[in-house]
This record gives sequence, structure tokens and C-alpha cells, in this order.
Amino acid sequence: MKWEEIRKTYPDKFVKLQILESHMEGNKKYIDDMAVIKVIDDNKEATKELVHARDNTIVYHTGNKSIFVEVKNIRGYRGAI
Repeated sequence: MKWEEIRKTYPDKFVKLQILESHMEGNKKYIDDMAVIKVIDDNKEATKELVHARDNTIVYHTGNKSIFVEVKNIRGYRGAI
């Protein structure tokens, strides 16, 4: 399903989505195709779902005109310091 379709079907709602297809542009991952897992009405429940989201699952608000995830490269230290 495309983001425009989801926005029209579920206006002003949070939706939990499964990412089916995406592409990278710089440090942003743009979502091209997705499936709706759940529609969420409550802000607190949306936050809870987002915290527990794994792999290719995200929570996004349909008020946003485009859908993307900013990817940050976090470098950690290995071994003893």
C-alpha cells in the first residue's frame, strides 16, 4: 500500500506499519510500499508501540505528507578502554 492511500484511509491517526519496500537517499530511508498492521488512536499507545517496534516495523502519523526514517550511524567502541 502506498503512503497516500493510507493517509486517505486513516486521516489524522497513528498507524503501525510493516515496511515492504524502501530506498535510501543520503541518511534517509524513504518507505515506498508498506502494510498497515494496526491503527492507533491514543498517543501513549502509539509511543508504546514505537518503543517495542522491531526490524521493519514503524509507527507513523498520517498527518505527515511523506514517510521516511532518518538513519544515524552510531559508532561504538569495541574492547576494553
